[in-house]
Order: sequence, then C-alpha cells, then structure tokens
Amino acid sequence: MSAVAKVLYARHPELAAEAPDDDELQPAQANSPLIRCGNELVALMSMPAPIPQDPGLWARAARTWPESEAVATDHQGHIIVSLLGKTEQPLVAARLTTAVIGALIATVPECCGVVWAGRVAQSADLWLDASRWSLAPYPDYPFRLWVDILPFRSGAKIGAITMGLSAFVGREIEFVTGTPFNVSYVTEL
Repeated sequence: MSAVAKVLYARHPELAAEAPDDDELQPAQANSPLIRCGNELVALMSMPAPIPQDPGLWARAARTWPESEAVATDHQGHIIVSLLGKTEQPLVAARLTTAVIGALIATVPECCGVVWAGRVAQSADLWLDASRWSLAPYPDYPFRLWVDILPFRSGAKIGAITMGLSAFVGREIEFVTGTPFNVSYVTEL
C-alpha cells in the first residue's frame, strides 16, 4: 500500500495520501489494506476470483473497448476499491476512489480494466490517463469513467441513455428523438 500511496501522491500532490502504519490501525483494520486520503480512508480488498459475469456490461463496454469481452472471460481476480464510511457527497467519493484506482493501475500494471459501480467498464489504459483529472476543478472531472452515454436506434428514432448516472443523481436519463438532432422527449428512468 505504501507504493500505491507514493504513486497517488506523485499523481496528486494536492492530496495528502499515505498508507497508515499497522500500529495506527485498530486490530480489526490491521489486515485490510488502507490508504489515507486527506481525512478519508480508502480500502483495497483483493478478491481471488473473477467478478460476477454481466453480459450486458461487457457488451456495452465493447462499443468503445473491443478487448473488453476477452478481458471479462480471461481475468482471474479483482480488487475492490471503496471509500470507508458513508459520505453524503457521491462526487467526493468518486473523485477520491478514482484517484486511488489510477495510482493502483500505475503501481500494478497487470490490471486490465476497471468496472465502476458494476455499471461501466473501461480499459486500464483509459483509467490510467483519465484518472489524473479526478481532483481537477469543475467541470473537468473525468465523468466518462463513471457514466456511459449509450446511443441506440429504435425503429426510425434514435436516442441515448446514461448508465451510471444514478449513483450521482438517483436516476438514469434517456433521450429519444423523432429525427436526428431534434429531441422529442426526455425520460428519467
């Protein structure tokens, strides 16, 4: 964890980041890898099994990441990264978690992809690059790591639907047009 914390600090010097010493932790926390980010703790939990399969997730990811379905089939384990405790501000949690994931990918180059909140899958290369902006001021957040905007066609109509936006605002949004570039209605899902 200290290597991840060093990379995190190098990528985001404005963020006070460190891996707490084992003697700082409570006995129940001593076996969990933690990184302190400012006043928050982020846990990294290694899972020696593939993530549960979600064919829809990987089909969506394949639109922009052709190797995603092979990654889904071939990976042998995953790491869960999570901010400890409840935060009332999902954007704060997303920004800190994204910064840590970027540092983790930089430290462990074997990482092949990231699944965000079980809804959006992106390549590790994209995450490594875009996560540098996780602490950028508004409006430069790397929201495309957290929210997919998926185009679709239904008969003569075209539209787009968000995937992942519900983590921030409690709902997804679907846009449907009657003809290209003429929005006829917006539906909140």
